[in-house]
Amino acid sequence: MTSRPTAFDTHEVFNQPPPFTGRNLWADDVALVGAVEREGGGGFAARLAQYGGLAGDLLYALGFDANRDRPRLRTHDAQGHRIDTVEFHPAYHRLMDAAKSHGVAGLSWYDGSPGAHVARAALSYLHHQAEAGTSCPLTMTHAAVAVLRQDPALAEWADKAAAPHYDPRDVPIADKHGITLGMGMTEKQGGSDVRGNTTRAELQADGSYQLVGHKWFFSAPMSDGFLVLAQAPGGLTCFLMPRRLEDGNRNAFRLMRLKDKLGDWSNASSEVELCGAWARRVGEEGRGVATIIGMVMMTRLDCMLGAAAEMRMALAQALHHTRHRHSFGKRLCDHPLMANVLADLAIESEAATTFAMRVARAVDRAGSDAAVLHP
Repeated sequence: MTSRPTAFDTHEVFNQPPPFTGRNLWADDVALVGAVEREGGGGFAARLAQYGGLAGDLLYALGFDANRDRPRLRTHDAQGHRIDTVEFHPAYHRLMDAAKSHGVAGLSWYDGSPGAHVARAALSYLHHQAEAGTSCPLTMTHAAVAVLRQDPALAEWADKAAAPHYDPRDVPIADKHGITLGMGMTEKQGGSDVRGNTTRAELQADGSYQLVGHKWFFSAPMSDGFLVLAQAPGGLTCFLMPRRLEDGNRNAFRLMRLKDKLGDWSNASSEVELCGAWARRVGEEGRGVATIIGMVMMTRLDCMLGAAAEMRMALAQALHHTRHRHSFGKRLCDHPLMANVLADLAIESEAATTFAMRVARAVDRAGSDAAVLHP
């Protein structure tokens, strides 16, 4: 790309690729289109094409703003009241709104058509290429529904988590049409060994619990509720802990700080202390891991999708660059060694995409056979 020199220029810029914008991440990805069709999600092609165009243009641009101006923790207001709020750049909310309204966090739950899990997986794959940080709360929201649906008393939570609505207001869920959800398992002493958690759950007379302890990695802390693990009288148990109580008051947990991460900046990851936070039990006492594993398994699908999506975006960027930059008289992509490198990247990317969509089909079939165990 060449720019016209002016009287103030010291040199002419040329042999640089044009901006990577105005793309349709669905239409450009032959491997994804084929995988979705093969795994039973072809009926959603029009929806995916629409989101692919949005993700490859507007959402891709918004992602730079959401990461450049990082989330900020405000523990107190100007008068000294504790507020425990995280402020985001408006681009973050626009990304979340687009994703929620297009079904990235809920299509597989509110659309009963065959292939809905495959289509939702493809939506997540497309969104992750545009902006990875928002994929964390979207993934947790989608995955939590798998657990919440097991308890009829939590139907409102499950339905609003799956709903194609985004509402960032810090208010009780009764005042919202759509909500987001997070999870809290990791503690300082245990890491992934959650059975060593020390956070206590104290049973109250009304059947609720108060949680006392901490969580060391607590992403998306402005979510409306969180599935957390704590030690109840009967052992490690899963709980639903809302951010706002039904009376509108803040629940009793404090945001201590935001993690200083190497990347993924748009996604606020926090450390929290639970100071007698109100929670309700999900599943049986002592069955916390068995209960929350339904959510964890669904997040693992999105971990596969996220990895495949980042590989695909890296390939797309490499192809874009090498097709527009020249060296030694021809395009970079036309040099044999570079062509070999690009071919290797393409093979790895397509393999990851194919495998992720195959697992998504197994999730689609899980209700009728043992496909998840034997994909």
